[in-house]
Amino acid sequence: MHRPEVTLYCANSLCQAPNPVSHRFCQTCRSPLVKQYLWLAGAGSSAGQAGSLIRDRYWCQQDRVYLDTKPALLPEFPEAVSETVEPYLRLVGLQPHMPQVYAVLPATPDTPGERYWLEKAPIYPAGVGKHEAAMTEGTVMPELAAVWQYASGLRQLNWLRQLAHLWPVCQSEQVEQTLLTPTCLRVEGGLVRVLELHRSATALSLVELGQFWQHWLPEAHPEVADFLTQLCHQLLTQQITTADGLLSVLDQAISIVSQSYQYQIQIATLTDQGPTRQRNEDACAPESGSVLTFDLGTGRSPLELPAAIVCDGIGGHEGGNIASNLAIATLRQQLQALPRDIPIAASDLIHQLDAAAVAANDAIAQRNDTEHRQERQRMGTTLVMALVQPPELFLTHVGDSRAYRITASGCHQITLDDDLATRETRLGYALYREALRQPSAGSLVQALGMNSSTLLRPTIQRYLLDEDCIFLLCSDGLSDNDRVEQSWQSYLLPLLQGTTDMGTVAHQLVAIANQQNGHDNVTIGLVYCRVQPSLSPTVAPLPATLATQAPPATAIAATQLPADPDARSSLRTQNFTDPKLLRSGRVSPFVVLLAAIGLGGLLTTAFLYGLSFLETAQAPTLNPATSNPPPVVPSVPPLNSTPASPAAFAIGTRVLVNRTTPAGEGIPPITLLSSPIADPPPDLTNLPVGSVLEIVSQQQDEANQRWLGVKICSVPPGTRPPELAASGDRGWITETAIAPFVTANVSLTSTQLGQCGAERRN
Repeated sequence: MHRPEVTLYCANSLCQAPNPVSHRFCQTCRSPLVKQYLWLAGAGSSAGQAGSLIRDRYWCQQDRVYLDTKPALLPEFPEAVSETVEPYLRLVGLQPHMPQVYAVLPATPDTPGERYWLEKAPIYPAGVGKHEAAMTEGTVMPELAAVWQYASGLRQLNWLRQLAHLWPVCQSEQVEQTLLTPTCLRVEGGLVRVLELHRSATALSLVELGQFWQHWLPEAHPEVADFLTQLCHQLLTQQITTADGLLSVLDQAISIVSQSYQYQIQIATLTDQGPTRQRNEDACAPESGSVLTFDLGTGRSPLELPAAIVCDGIGGHEGGNIASNLAIATLRQQLQALPRDIPIAASDLIHQLDAAAVAANDAIAQRNDTEHRQERQRMGTTLVMALVQPPELFLTHVGDSRAYRITASGCHQITLDDDLATRETRLGYALYREALRQPSAGSLVQALGMNSSTLLRPTIQRYLLDEDCIFLLCSDGLSDNDRVEQSWQSYLLPLLQGTTDMGTVAHQLVAIANQQNGHDNVTIGLVYCRVQPSLSPTVAPLPATLATQAPPATAIAATQLPADPDARSSLRTQNFTDPKLLRSGRVSPFVVLLAAIGLGGLLTTAFLYGLSFLETAQAPTLNPATSNPPPVVPSVPPLNSTPASPAAFAIGTRVLVNRTTPAGEGIPPITLLSSPIADPPPDLTNLPVGSVLEIVSQQQDEANQRWLGVKICSVPPGTRPPELAASGDRGWITETAIAPFVTANVSLTSTQLGQCGAERRN
């Protein structure tokens, strides 16, 4: 589809030579040519004329797909982030589901509205056409509805679960209409990807989501058709009213369907000092040079856990290598303590992984304290760790070491660096590429061992394995300068195609890092997941006698913390009813499952998931002609509740912020300082009424004034001001300042508990 007159300029800022767009490498410097495909969105966006050039830079490939012909130049940044662009930035933690704003096109008399180009949109990248005939470079990926009928039951459940995860996050940004717009929902294998965001005219509920899902029922896979019919019915009749309940039901169905699949996991690790460093401060597990294979059903390997760990030490001559190796040793010890004979419930496993990261942090911090290391002398390490428990892979992340997910159709970075640039983007202050230009943009905001564990927020994500894929874990010795994005097709695709092996690929990636970067140590961990249906499926329909029984707790995978380091949450990851769906004479195991869940009361099981703003805001239905009972809104105690007493501020207590004092007079916005007696001025302010806080620490100053370290569990939907970071953030406030305006020991819903979870109650 390329036109011969199109010129693509080299992305090497020292070269920028013109090249034919059909070339893969620059004719002058031999650097890989970057083909950045973009989607045009915003007010007045329409199909452009193929071959036209906008602003002497953006070439229209087709419809609203553009190619940036000058990727070495900075894109256009807005003077201020608009309300339209801001949701994209705050949803950056949902990559690769959500696109990001690449550049903003200034308004003109002909196009007065704001238009912008989106990167990381569901557009097939350069080179995929060589490997898969169904894919065409520079074209938009198919709609979910178009490929739904060809998917397996497990994949259909996977797609729906991703939509259920995205629902409350989009709801908090008032863009849930996106998930009800067929043209916005695209798929790349098992991954749901959003083309662009659509703002909702009014708040929507799960009833509308059930109505939308109904359209896919006639083409649902027979394995799950009855289950999905009943699921939609429960959404429409408001038997399921929360995303928590919906996710719990889908997770239980997935745990049953996945039993008919087999999983083979291969793990390889390799670390190298690099050509310029005096020592290797990276570390990995299993030992460098290992290649291990695990043949798994739905249980665990009886001998060794299928896990890979990569750590990049911080501290240089001050002990970065000690920190990374100490972290590896502690993490392996923690993992070895996990049971091997039965699968662990996902919620329990997530807590164990969080505890393992905390233990590693404490081990390094204690070493720092013992050796009296202060400030820059303190040693630390990054962490990225993958653990497979079929049918899922669990990813734990701290710092700027990265994880990528590679399939035949794409390579996606699935962790976000814990650095200042990412934080600026997540708060909605600047486009990511603009934030990267700021001083100290790459400075880490957290790493293992640098601070107390009360300040540590590991990101823990879950990925359902429904297709062959590779997870690449690496230190920045490889990821810097986009080396993974440039090389995945040449070195990782052959592994998926069976033309190379794990050991060879590991050495090739280290060689790329040393030859093309060369400024740092390099460590990689490869986790190759092969998924195929069992030759002799063992899952049989559940007997009708199970209709009143709840499924075993160990079979329920009902908890996720998404990819959001600032919120200690994720994330990281879809024609009408046909009589043939009602199969007489047979009771589907999933209909039985739903009945069991309904009778057992498990639909209200608390589900920890989402980004920092996952509060559920349900409202009237989209179609005014549809009559439905009003949705249930979490109750908030009266504003004149008795204020908390000093005894109510024990560590672990949750308190609700009220707007009035006991006397009823108004108060100024409550302010959370970034540290006790903060200097410079506070960076977290204007905590809105209805927020829930958890007391995580206490400290007394020289004047015997008690300071409370608090974590923001949740803020009310739609009330988050720009100055407030987000749910999950932490700060300090004096006990006397906050006591008149909060109520302790109140009953809180799972939505209000938010980032603090539901494992403890006030």
